[in-house]
Amino acid sequence: MRLNVRRHLLVTLRTTTMDFDRLCDDIFDLDPKIRFAGVCNDVGEVSYGGQREGIADLLSKDESRRSNLQAIARWALRESLSQRIGKGRYAITEYQKIKRITFPLEESWLLVVTTEVDADHNKIILDILSMLRK
Repeated sequence: MRLNVRRHLLVTLRTTTMDFDRLCDDIFDLDPKIRFAGVCNDVGEVSYGGQREGIADLLSKDESRRSNLQAIARWALRESLSQRIGKGRYAITEYQKIKRITFPLEESWLLVVTTEVDADHNKIILDILSMLRK
């Protein structure tokens, strides 16, 4: 479903073992309007997942990495406030051309999902949160 090299590393997430490549594949299966599902590391590089086949990238690789770094910085700010308001579960931004949804994962990983603007983001978010709880 995506254009990247598959990695078969298992990462411990909460109390379960999560295969990030499989997570991204399962996210693509949720809705055809999902454009991108990837897990990026703490330097903003996408290590798992990628763009849906047949969908053109809107950002260059460097622009995507910079955008991921900005999202990581925003999650760090949210984390600094979590003792007062609780831990963030996801964040969403709607742009003119896409919606971008991020989910913090354990060990400094960040799940990034982009959709078409007319996608049902509420359903997608609830389904992904359910996957992450398993």
